[in-house]
Amino acid sequence: MTQLPRLHWSTLGDDTGGLEHRWAALWDVTVDRGTAPALAPRDVDLWVISAKGAWPPPELNRMMAEVAALPILLGLQPDSAPMDAKALSEWGSLGSVRWGVLGPEPPMPGLRPRSGTTTQLSASQALAFGLVGTSIAMQDVLARARAAAATRATVLLLGESGTGKEVIARAVHRMSADNLEAFVAVHCGAIPENLLESELFGYNKGAFTDARKDTPGKFREAHGGTIFLDEVGTMPLGAQVRLLRVLQEREVQPLGGGAPVKVDVRVITASNVDLWKKVQDGSFREDLFYRLEVVPITMPPLRARREEVPFLAQHFLNRKAREHGLYPKALHPSVDPLLMSLPWPGNVRQLENAIERAIVLSGTRPVLTREDFAFLAERMGEGSPAEAEAPKAGFTPLPADAFAPQAAPAFGMDLPAEGLDLNQVVSDMEKTLMLQSLAITRGNKKRAADLLGLKRTTFLEKMKRLDLEDSDPVETAE
Repeated sequence: MTQLPRLHWSTLGDDTGGLEHRWAALWDVTVDRGTAPALAPRDVDLWVISAKGAWPPPELNRMMAEVAALPILLGLQPDSAPMDAKALSEWGSLGSVRWGVLGPEPPMPGLRPRSGTTTQLSASQALAFGLVGTSIAMQDVLARARAAAATRATVLLLGESGTGKEVIARAVHRMSADNLEAFVAVHCGAIPENLLESELFGYNKGAFTDARKDTPGKFREAHGGTIFLDEVGTMPLGAQVRLLRVLQEREVQPLGGGAPVKVDVRVITASNVDLWKKVQDGSFREDLFYRLEVVPITMPPLRARREEVPFLAQHFLNRKAREHGLYPKALHPSVDPLLMSLPWPGNVRQLENAIERAIVLSGTRPVLTREDFAFLAERMGEGSPAEAEAPKAGFTPLPADAFAPQAAPAFGMDLPAEGLDLNQVVSDMEKTLMLQSLAITRGNKKRAADLLGLKRTTFLEKMKRLDLEDSDPVETAE
């Protein structure tokens, strides 16, 4: 018996009118009748969402990072009022969507993700992939990544070491229609030249000494999914010829002879060197370069997106604390401008390592201060004489006391001649300290209470008494 494709319908509380039974001839239909949508099952082929109102529910926006390139059909009731342009735009921003009218004729199977211009990832969607998309530079990166994910085009990632090229490669794979298939990462620079071809393209038994059995190679391991070739600029010319054939013919020729093997794989490559310069000096094939540069994405260095540093720092702070089994720590507000002022030659990877080092060496203290990052002064704060003569563009050398702890605010005061309202002074001091604790913990009331040595219930009571309830309406979660 032929298995029908799966359709999942989120009605958002609307009456189905029995349409799911009429559609059953072409689809295996499941229905979510809740007013708040639930994530569609991973094995569905089409997600139908009853579209109504000027705005999609917030839950849908948060789900889109997990949906990837699943085709979505936004369904309108036949008697519904036409949507205006703004409403259409808001619903259309969900991703790879089409519009249709809900009726007895079932949706046609075979709907594919929409190619061409696609919307950018929202900040929440980017964070789901371990990325931050607040800067203009990264918004362009994420828009290109999403556009590439809706197709099978070859992607070339360029940028300095540590900028997150592999993270973007994995994001493209996760957003694609083939996200359940294999993602195979190969670091070409780490494999000896004489072994690279056999590692990538496989070999037959007896092809060379120690070839005791047939081995498929990385391309065949990635069949149906994505292969990521990092440091592709280090690939020797012989392997470049074979890679070019794979891209042209979509087949691999194992070492040792035998028939070519067809492969269906998306190729994503990355390089931290200028490949065009390697083409000009003859160390990289020009025809291969054009094959790889179908969708070029240049990763901006961290110094070009300083506004993302606090978000990345907090992300690594939470993750590294979990990895080391430590209680979550917080960054003092004075640390953010310090980290944003550094040039970060090692980019995101260096920032991650710096956060981990500060966490480990800070002991049991719950808050990291500027002093915890003093080790960076030797490498980046003071710099070498050569760096002093030719500083990086956009980088202002830090003052000698940049990493010194800031003086704590003094609360001492003289009693004025006319006297004062002690209850008001104490109330103002409490309010100041509570606001500082909330700023340090970025709104997490449990951790803010811990910083002040209070129980969470006591902290909440004080917030209510001091009329602070509306200053932080959304409590962050760890």
